[in-house]
Amino acid sequence: MRASHVATATFDDPNLVSCAGLAPVSALAEHCGLSGLLERHLSVGGTAGANASAKASAVVLGMVAGADSIDDLDVLRHGGMRRLFTDVRAPSTLGTFLRAFTFGHVRQLDAVAARLLTGLASRTPLLPGAGKLTFIDIDDTVREVHGYAKQGAGFGYSGVRGLNALLATVSTPNSAPVIAAARLRKGSVNSARGARRIVADALMTAKACGAGGTDGSGTVLVRMDSAFFTHDALAPVLTSGACFSVTARMNPAVVAGACQMSCV
Repeated sequence: MRASHVATATFDDPNLVSCAGLAPVSALAEHCGLSGLLERHLSVGGTAGANASAKASAVVLGMVAGADSIDDLDVLRHGGMRRLFTDVRAPSTLGTFLRAFTFGHVRQLDAVAARLLTGLASRTPLLPGAGKLTFIDIDDTVREVHGYAKQGAGFGYSGVRGLNALLATVSTPNSAPVIAAARLRKGSVNSARGARRIVADALMTAKACGAGGTDGSGTVLVRMDSAFFTHDALAPVLTSGACFSVTARMNPAVVAGACQMSCV
């Protein structure tokens, strides 16, 4: 007997729950104020924006359950999932909701995400030791996409057609990194575009999560590669008083300075 490569499992038993682990995740999100944050900061107009908090929460839980497309969000309606969660929406409804978003709504979600991360850090050991030493890492990645209708896709430095995401993660020597800020750019854009804002946002979020300590005696170290060897990327770091580690490109000015120092 061989496994089928075309058959898919459907949880049609009303008493069967495929993703029971979403229950504690949802409870933790509510303890950290996710619904309230969405109600205060997210305002999507028109009928698509009705009950925006419930729809956004459904998208988040669907992603936690492994959904990576709008159709996959139907996982929340399989079997007994509706008995665990209220306000579950159909994928088509959630798709209409997401398509109504503009860049302004994305910035509203940034505000929600930053405050939710702060709430998680205050209620869980998310960033142990942040008061002594905190790392903020900035980098971008190109994720390959298929289909010519994909908005924002382009051929970037990786040579594949994809979407370019700029990410800022926060971690400590005793914790795994967590995403503090994210930006989606066109695939063909240079790595450092938008770095000034995302670095500033990440520094603010990290501080709210306890980075640097309450008295400011701790160390915050921002780490970036040579793609971010620009004034715009470093300006918010210098303003905040944080430390930085950036790979310097061997441009004429750096080479001349190195030669002058070696002569001395």
